[in-house]
Parts: sequence; structure tokens; C-alpha cells
Amino acid sequence: MKHTKVKDLLQSTGTLQEVNAKGWVRTFRNNQFIALNDGSTIENIQCVVDFENTPEETLKRITTGAAVSVTGSLVESQGKGQKYEIQVLKLEILGDCDAEKFPIQPKNKPSLDFLRENAHLRVRTNAFGAIMRVRSVLSFAVHSYFQEKGFVYVNTPIITGSDAEGAGEMFKVTALPFDGTPRTEDGKVNYKEDFFEKETNLTVSGQLEAETYAMALGQVYTFGPTFRAENSNTSRHLAEFWMIEPEVAFNDLHDNMDLAEDFIQYVIKYTVDKCADDLKFLEGRLLDEEKSKPQAERSEMPLLEKLSFVLENNFKRVSYTEAIDILKNSTPNKKKKFNYIINEWGADLQSEHERFLVEKHFKCPVIVYDYPASIKSFYMRLNEDGKTVGAMDILFPGIGEIVGGSQREERYDVLVEKMKALGIDEEELYWYLDTRRFGSAVHSGFGLGFERLVLFVTGMTNIRDVIPFPRTPGNAEF
Repeated sequence: MKHTKVKDLLQSTGTLQEVNAKGWVRTFRNNQFIALNDGSTIENIQCVVDFENTPEETLKRITTGAAVSVTGSLVESQGKGQKYEIQVLKLEILGDCDAEKFPIQPKNKPSLDFLRENAHLRVRTNAFGAIMRVRSVLSFAVHSYFQEKGFVYVNTPIITGSDAEGAGEMFKVTALPFDGTPRTEDGKVNYKEDFFEKETNLTVSGQLEAETYAMALGQVYTFGPTFRAENSNTSRHLAEFWMIEPEVAFNDLHDNMDLAEDFIQYVIKYTVDKCADDLKFLEGRLLDEEKSKPQAERSEMPLLEKLSFVLENNFKRVSYTEAIDILKNSTPNKKKKFNYIINEWGADLQSEHERFLVEKHFKCPVIVYDYPASIKSFYMRLNEDGKTVGAMDILFPGIGEIVGGSQREERYDVLVEKMKALGIDEEELYWYLDTRRFGSAVHSGFGLGFERLVLFVTGMTNIRDVIPFPRTPGNAEF
């Protein structure tokens, strides 16, 4: 008999004579009541076992974590908390689980740190089941938005010879031996003997390659894994993460801001509509977690209210220069409450500054644009004032920057000068410069770290908890 998902059973419009459900035991109490979950929903279905007519040996094998198959009647539940339950006529143990050794016991309320050490099993908990379902729906929403808008999905290279960010914190890709690495006469690694015959790395961004496709297909997007060898152990950094990067020909900076705002509101609304139960559970989880925190460290808004805040407010647009004036004259800056005091124009905004603008000053999402050229990447378009570039960052409550983008520098001569000033090899990026030599046009794009978005939507506080298997310094388990 084909089994039915727990989600579908719970949403049934009436009782059913015979159903089959398969899943994992969350709890088994009074030798009678199984709480069964199959991952299709945050909710369990109660399965009532006829313990008087079930062998003792079978009852002993119904433990938390065990995989079981139950067949019986779907009936209206006599107990509180559920509409339907299964009156079990036949029970089969599909996979035993040693209760003493299984580390994910709900009654023990395992900590997030403990669950990270058991990332291969943590998805058996309600919290991580909810997070991963939300992540899945968000991912689909990303593709849905761009496909509805006529964008072309482009798979950019994971192995690359270019450093889009210019930071140099990249993982090297090589087939050369570590012992007896071939060297040139001056002692440097001889990459001519390597697989690609040149130095290559794991990509930090698909942007540069996406730009080349935008200059033929008009509007494209990438959505794939990116890598950064930054030796940072903070709650906001991963060595492997996913990036969403659209690039659009003929879009200027203001078009870019419009696109980013529309995109973010679409994917969040789509997820709120599709994941109501999971988000309600995650909101409750966050409220419980914050009870142990000092009042000053707690979220200003419950999770669902924070998501509505983004959906219901137009994003305030403010230039970097205006933002610096606001921050310089703010009370926390004057009273030296900021960890990074704003003294002059040209300072790089920190998370505390970004959150002040969103949460205290404007009380809505904020887009800051026209940043100093000195603190932004080489590919951003130089403005007429010669000191700022057409960059934009979107700032959210509780998280600070969530999107970074810009109008790209489409003028060949200006781009070459900027590359020279930063010591970027023109020969290495000849193909990127070609797009400025052959039919160049105004174009723009942005990047959104997908895990940052999942972090915001789920209300989690550590980015390692919103990706199935986090990769961080010293950690490549599973």
C-alpha cells in the first residue's frame, strides 16, 4: 500500500478507512501514543497503538528516532492538539534506533552548539526541519521571481582564474603534488605544469562572468555556491555559501534599487504565504531563546512582525553622504556608544551603524547609495564627482547589510585606469574588458548572500544554523 504524507493526512477533509504513514518516531508515551513525523510538516500525527494486542518486543523497539510504518484508520482525534489521528491496525519497525545512543532526544533540549556538532542528525529536530523547509521554499521563490521576469539562469564557473572581489581570500585549486611541487627557475610554483596550466581558485562570485552574459541576453542571474578563505569564526561568516547575483543590461543604479527591493519583497512574501506553520514555530523558538537574554539584546519585533515590516514599508533611499551626517550627529555617536565612532566622511559603515539607520532613525528598510570609491570594488561606476561610485547596499533590521550592488563601470578607459591603480592585471581580465570594447552599455547588478536571507527569514542568529553542513575554519565535517 502506498504511504501518504503526514502533511496530507493532517489536511484531509474527512476520515479514511485505511491509510499508511511512514516516518520517524518523535516520542512514544504510555506504550500507546506515537508522535510520528515524516519531514513533510512541522506537525506530528498521533498514531494510537493497540498495546494489548501488540507484542512486547515490538513495543520496546518503538523508540525516539526509529523509522516505522503504520497502517490503520484515519479518525477524528479524541485528544487535544490535533484534528486527526491514526488508529493503528498494523505496525512495522523499518529501522531500529538505540535510544541510549541516539543523540537527538527532545526531552534533553539539545543546544544549538551540540546540534552543530551533529549536523547530520539535527534536521530530525523541529527547529531544523522548519529551517530547511523554509530554505527550500525561499530557494524556489528566487528562481520563480527571475523566471517570471524573463531572466535567463546562467551557471557561472566554480573554478576561476579571477578574483571578483579583489580581496585575495580564495581557496586554491590545484592538481600539483604538495611534496615536490614543480618550481620555476626563480623558485615560484610552476603553474604551467598544473591541470589548468595557470593559477586557479574556487570562485567568490559569479558576477564578472554573469556580466558578459547580460551583455548578450539582457537580463540574467546566477544562484550557486561561492567560497571565501577568510579565517573568521563569527556567527556571520561561512567558507562556503550560496549567492544570488542578477545582472541587467541597460539598468542604471536606480533601476537596480527598484529590482532589488521588488525581488526581496517577493521572495519573503512567497515564503510567508507557503511556510506559515514553520515560521510560527520559529517565532516561538526565538521568543523562548530571547527570554534568557538581557532586554537590550532582544529583538525589537517578533519574527512575523519583522517580516511584515519589510513587506509593508517602502525602502528608504539615502545617499552615503546623508547617512554619514545622520550618524555623526546621532546620540550614540556623540556619547561614544558606537564601537566604531564616525568622525569623518569616508568611513566604512559597520553593522551597528547600519542597524541604527534602519531600526532607530528611519524605522524601515534602508538603501544607502553613492559610496566613496575608496571603500568599494573596482568594477563600480565612478560618479561625476570623481570620488563616489554608483554603489548601493540594502540594510535590514537585526542584520544590517543584506544586499550589495552597483551600476557597473561600462566605460573602457575609466575601468582600465581603475584596474591600473589597484594593480589588477589587464591581461588576466581581458575578457571582462572586451565587454567594454565591443558594444558596451550601462548595466547593473547586485549580490545577495542566500544564507543571510535565510537567517533573516527564520530568525536564527548564527549563519551555521541555516545551511545543511556549515564549512568554517577548522570544520569540514560530514
